[in-house]
Amino acid sequence: MTTLAQRIDQGRGLEPADLVLKNARVYDLITGELVETDVAICGDMIVGTFGRYEGRREIDLTGRILVPGFIDTHLHIESSLVTPFEFDRCVTPHGVTTAICDPHEIANVCGLTGIRYFLDASVRTLMDIRVQLSSCVPSTHMETTGAVLEAADLIPLIDHPRSLGLAEFMNYPGVLMKDPGCMAKLDAWAGRHIDGHAPLLRGKDLNGYISAGIRTEHEATSAEEGLEKLRKGMRVLIREGSVSKDLHALAPLLTERHSPYLCFCTDDRNPLDIAEHGHLDYIIRTAIALGAPPLAAYRAASLSAAEAFGLKDRGLIAPGKRADIVAIDGLESCRVAQVFAGGVEVTDAAFAARETIPPVARHSVKAPKVTAESFRTGANRRETPVIGILPGKIITEHLTFDIAPEGGDKKPDLTRDLIKIAVVERHGKNGNIATGFVKGFGLQRGAIASTVCHDHHNIVVVGADAADMALAANRLTDLEGGFVVAAGGQILAELALPVAGLMSLDPFETVRDRLVDLRAAAKSLGVTLEEPFLQLAFLALPVIPHLKITDHGMVDVDRFEVIP
Repeated sequence: MTTLAQRIDQGRGLEPADLVLKNARVYDLITGELVETDVAICGDMIVGTFGRYEGRREIDLTGRILVPGFIDTHLHIESSLVTPFEFDRCVTPHGVTTAICDPHEIANVCGLTGIRYFLDASVRTLMDIRVQLSSCVPSTHMETTGAVLEAADLIPLIDHPRSLGLAEFMNYPGVLMKDPGCMAKLDAWAGRHIDGHAPLLRGKDLNGYISAGIRTEHEATSAEEGLEKLRKGMRVLIREGSVSKDLHALAPLLTERHSPYLCFCTDDRNPLDIAEHGHLDYIIRTAIALGAPPLAAYRAASLSAAEAFGLKDRGLIAPGKRADIVAIDGLESCRVAQVFAGGVEVTDAAFAARETIPPVARHSVKAPKVTAESFRTGANRRETPVIGILPGKIITEHLTFDIAPEGGDKKPDLTRDLIKIAVVERHGKNGNIATGFVKGFGLQRGAIASTVCHDHHNIVVVGADAADMALAANRLTDLEGGFVVAAGGQILAELALPVAGLMSLDPFETVRDRLVDLRAAAKSLGVTLEEPFLQLAFLALPVIPHLKITDHGMVDVDRFEVIP
């Protein structure tokens, strides 16, 4: 632990700095200049720039450009399918030195136990993980979860040193209708940071939502929607995840004028996508390739993000700021060569030196055993609501097709890409099973099942064959949760996620390789989606327009009701 006196003296150059980064150029996010300068570090703080320094340890970074560490402003670490410690090892080398997470995935399974697990883990990682307290457990009244968290449950954690505010307020209809539970949480966090989640909300309803004290929002899917939210004072978080890909649509907003009010986030990004494309580094270079000025892109990735969430100690390479520094080979390419997180060089040895804690929420899958008969869709009317997938978006279409009942059951129609979807309650609460139809997978045989099912994380399964759907769903209980692909009575590929049915106990490299096998197995069934597993997960989230499914049934999100 360094002292105040040491920081002052090292900054003045009266004594050697603990660490000096030499011969690189710093990208100054205030002026947009590239300046050759040493960077002096004392402990976890930058103490010297725009000058020459001597250090007890010196690192030559000739030819590199130094930028502030990247800040992911909204994500669910659970959706990376690995523990916070493996997420740290996977993502920090991509330059992400701060992650603002909402653990509402695990909270929907095991409540405060899951939130406390993330709070405890966050002080042991190289990256700085900040936790927002989950506001919507469950997200609505139209689903069964493993836990329910009210304002009184969360308030004891409100001043926890790792807590950064109230996480995404997804139940925007509850806000507008002044639901008592929503009002209690909004009142408790009045004046503090409240994160938003309001897809397609516009006009006076958006005004009412913002007036509840909600400051940030990551669900804008068009430049027009994003601009309205910016004009009304919201900080817009541009999202580019494994499923939700909004960067291309919002890129026109990413100008030097707007960049102080724009941030980047991934929301949900898995290790395979990170391996193939990258993380925030990928978003930065893609934004620049789409025409964004480099200054706007790097501001959104660091300084603007820090300002939006009140993290005044980071976001610039400047004295007094946390020593979160990324060495890259060029502004346009954003290829990360070296990372320093809180003054620690990110290396295998640094990861190995971390203390870890044991996982929680094992054996959480308590689903009823199902058979092919469990997935019958009984109805007399031919007119059938169908979830229409929009690739690259979590918004869905509310379609209607004529599907004639046969023997008291509506069957998949592969010629029209209409397959069965079902949700099986897995928390041991009521054993609910709901069925419906979805269009957009391209599935021609077999089934895909998952316990990653936002946000209630029941079992969700799609299939062309009811027997394979049952096989896949039942296998998830044996695995303690995960992903399964089945066809012809055989398991083709699987990934066990035994931590709350959401996270693997394996290294991220193993998870990445399993995802390769799973994607290949899904493709062999005819699936045309790039990321079918996370796309599947979002079909069960009843706060994203327009049509979804939970264990209660098909949900008309616009009407905010279960379809009879």
